[in-house]
Amino acid sequence: MKNVTHWINGTPVEGTARTSEIFNPATGEVSGRVHLASAAEVDAAVAAAVAAWPAWRDSSLVKRAQVLFRFRELMYAHRDELAALISAEHGKVHSDALGEVARGLEVVEFACGIPHLLKGGFSEGVSTRVDSYSIRQPLGVVAGITPFNFPAMVPMWMFPIAVACGNAFVLKPSERDPSASLLMARLWKEAGLPDGIFSVVQGDKEAVDRLLEHPDVKAVSFVGSTPIARYVYETGTSHGKRVQALGGAKNHMLVLPDADLDLVADSAVSAGFGSAGERCMAISVVLAVDPVGDELVGKIVERVEKLVVGPGDDPKSEMGPLVTGVHRDKVASYLDLGVAEGATLVVDGRRTQVLGGTTAEETPGFWLGPTVLDHVRPGSRVHTDEIFGPVLSIVRVSSYEEGLELINGGEYGNGTAIFTNDGGAARRFQNEVEVGMVGINVPIPVPMAFYSFGGWKASLFGDTHVHGTEGVHFYTRGKVVTSRWLDPSHGGVNLGFPTNG
Repeated sequence: MKNVTHWINGTPVEGTARTSEIFNPATGEVSGRVHLASAAEVDAAVAAAVAAWPAWRDSSLVKRAQVLFRFRELMYAHRDELAALISAEHGKVHSDALGEVARGLEVVEFACGIPHLLKGGFSEGVSTRVDSYSIRQPLGVVAGITPFNFPAMVPMWMFPIAVACGNAFVLKPSERDPSASLLMARLWKEAGLPDGIFSVVQGDKEAVDRLLEHPDVKAVSFVGSTPIARYVYETGTSHGKRVQALGGAKNHMLVLPDADLDLVADSAVSAGFGSAGERCMAISVVLAVDPVGDELVGKIVERVEKLVVGPGDDPKSEMGPLVTGVHRDKVASYLDLGVAEGATLVVDGRRTQVLGGTTAEETPGFWLGPTVLDHVRPGSRVHTDEIFGPVLSIVRVSSYEEGLELINGGEYGNGTAIFTNDGGAARRFQNEVEVGMVGINVPIPVPMAFYSFGGWKASLFGDTHVHGTEGVHFYTRGKVVTSRWLDPSHGGVNLGFPTNG
């Protein structure tokens, strides 16, 4: 049984005896234990970061970039090992885990360009023999609190940029799938990152609260559910920290009558059931504009019934289990709720055959197959709640305007998509929809690393999005310098207020 520790000042640390169980979602068996940090472990990680940070801050941009390049090569070499850890603890299939690692590495590659990203501006002669220029400097010790659904990618949205900018980073990953964080910590050390610049504190609310309260932690980045995001934002900012807290989502796909319905069905199934629907960018609601509903549902069901559900380490599997039994039960409860609210249960994921086993509800492990609910009523809980599982809801709407109103009237504003062959309708949608990330005939519009990821409304608390140039700005602060190098003929003392003469 594996024993997952913290990583503090370049070495594994067990810390207190308080632990939590790690499960294999495909079998339901306990596969290991993770140590949960007390305030003492968090303080030790922050203290190591405080001690190591000045030298790293003062290192050249080129030296930092060289460490990033080496880390990128090591991550690429160990990508299969990292994906296997993710599959074993989260449950997603190996190919999906490899995709997660690849998308995280895009941010590492973006951060390798830090010498260019931290360039400031310069203005010569803003006044007589006076020049002005801007620079960006690191904050100091920063922290990231990341979710279970992407144990490698989401941390890599944060720490490559933070470290490249000259900060020291403390990661608090999910205790449900913690092993990936330790492999990344070891690869940082092998890449030549100084001890103390990257630390991992495993843990639960006790560790989170200490990071939010610690006076030496200058900024916190968080990704998770909306209630916790709000708590992190309010607690962190009340302690004087810079906070970006990304919350939940309920992403809608608006399908216009002129759309290619085969493309729509492929996209809806892929975006709804990849990673068992445990994605903040998953499509969970399809808004079918009359009269395409019946035909589209038929095409979706045809594809869903062909999906192969099985263990993440089986190459034949296309969708794995959910992360825990408690979460599986919560997601499954929405099936009966949806029917009670008037929806039609077209595909019941509890009856799905699991590869090498029986039905999902009879197979050991945390299984629930792809589920389709049709004729979901707008405003019902199945429509509005973030279910975070393999449940795809079909809502019938009469027009573009009705569909747009449902999207804009929702609590969340993370991601959305429109499927149409009408360029004018697509352009109108991208302008009118109140959502932070928009796909046009693209079901999961996750931006590339050189753009920034983040939603609107209850999907984001704070002023900046993750990675891209906004990520660079989040982990640095600006400074403007005005300089004058006087010659011997200067005019001497002048007590007048300085002007731009």
